[in-house]
Amino acid sequence: MHAGLCLLRLPPRYFWALTPIEFFAMTGGLKMRHAGMERAGLEALMQAFPDG
Repeated sequence: MHAGLCLLRLPPRYFWALTPIEFFAMTGGLKMRHAGMERAGLEALMQAFPDG
């Protein structure tokens, strides 16, 4: 409640109308942890799923 009403400053009617995933997204829960794949991850995928 503190995050929604105080930090995000949502009016109570909007706060209580949020779905859990909307609240999760608004509080930063859906931020990307890694922007891309590193070389080791690419090589593992290439070995697991070879072309040919």
